[in-house]
Amino acid sequence: MSSLQYINIFNYNLQNGKTVNIKLSYQVFGKPLYTAPIILVNHALTGNSNVVGKEGWWSDLIGDNKCIDTLQYTILAFNIPGNGYDNNPEHLIKDYKNYTTKDVAKLFALGLNNLKINNLYAIIGGSVGGGIAWEMAALKPKLAQHIIPIATDWKATDWLIANCHIQDAILNNSSKPLEDARMHAMTLYRTPESLSRKFQREQQSDTITKVESWLNYHGNQLSNRFQLSAYKLMNQVLKTIDITRDRGSFKEVASRINSSIHIITINSDLFFKAEENWETYIDLKAVKQNVTIGEIKSIHGHDAFLIEFEQLSRLLTPVFKTDNVSSNVLKKAI
Repeated sequence: MSSLQYINIFNYNLQNGKTVNIKLSYQVFGKPLYTAPIILVNHALTGNSNVVGKEGWWSDLIGDNKCIDTLQYTILAFNIPGNGYDNNPEHLIKDYKNYTTKDVAKLFALGLNNLKINNLYAIIGGSVGGGIAWEMAALKPKLAQHIIPIATDWKATDWLIANCHIQDAILNNSSKPLEDARMHAMTLYRTPESLSRKFQREQQSDTITKVESWLNYHGNQLSNRFQLSAYKLMNQVLKTIDITRDRGSFKEVASRINSSIHIITINSDLFFKAEENWETYIDLKAVKQNVTIGEIKSIHGHDAFLIEFEQLSRLLTPVFKTDNVSSNVLKKAI
């Protein structure tokens, strides 16, 4: 596994005016930095920078001879500060409501500057990681050749904000906050049809059904590996996705993005609705031509981007086929 490395960012001004010092951690996979086109991978809510290999949470998509081929590309992944991946309590963030998605995007951009990376082949992320990709595109319109937001959107809708508000209430008021918040979230990440197919109203025992047992399992698993402060922060970052904040209308912001944008939506997503993504695509096509949209067909809802890897790979192959990467792109990326 690639070792965790750190960048110290001093005197960063948060969007609310507060000044903080941040230790930004990252990992690199595949080709060494500066030898190949670089792909920045932004992790999802309970994910981290470990995206490749046996323990990598996106290893079905990224790896040697996979859709995103680590034999041809450099994979860079930052940890959202405060996600607790390095198990260092000093790096956890308590004042989580001071942070926004835009703050995370700016910190990632500062990390790239520190590494002297001026061009990326692609920025890709799922769920909140895709929201950060949108924010980076708005912040640095010429940074990446491709922006790939998966199971996300450029803004948090009222529906999303409402559910994040419920999550925050659970995290602050429950006697078992991580377990209970995770159980609530799992019902949003899947669909009624997905649960019906999986459990078929069967009993686990005389006192508990299989679906209840499954929810308890996921709650306990997260509680064993995640920090409460990290969950609060990730939920806050998810809630504050909005690339139009202090920038103008969506079309105005989008028209300034040079990157090709490849939206991947999920027909059954209850969190980031497919209808919202199709509206985004239509608005984008009104102001720029280098835009595509692909839709994963699945009963599994939001989590389909972590389940339907065959479909996801087919949708992404046109972007990551290495014979599409010219030597000119390689020079730009390094």
